[in-house]
Amino acid sequence: MWDEPYLETCCRSALHRLMLSGGIGRPPGLKDGSCLTRLTAMGLAQLRSDGRFALTQAGSERHAREIGQTRERA
Repeated sequence: MWDEPYLETCCRSALHRLMLSGGIGRPPGLKDGSCLTRLTAMGLAQLRSDGRFALTQAGSERHAREIGQTRERA
C-alpha cells in the first residue's frame, strides 16, 4: 500500500462511484472526468470502446483495500 501512488480525495470518490456504476460504467464528460483519466493512467480504470470508463481488477482491489467493500443490504 505504501509503495502505491497516493489517491487524492476526489479520485478516491471517483473510484468509489466507478465501483458503484458496475457494468454500466461511467460516461465521459462528467465533473470527475479528470480523476477518471488519472485512474486510467494508474491502471485502476479503463476507457472502453463505447467511451465509458470501467473499473479494472486492480481498481477493484484498490477500492477494497482503501475504501472498503459495500455492505450487503438485508
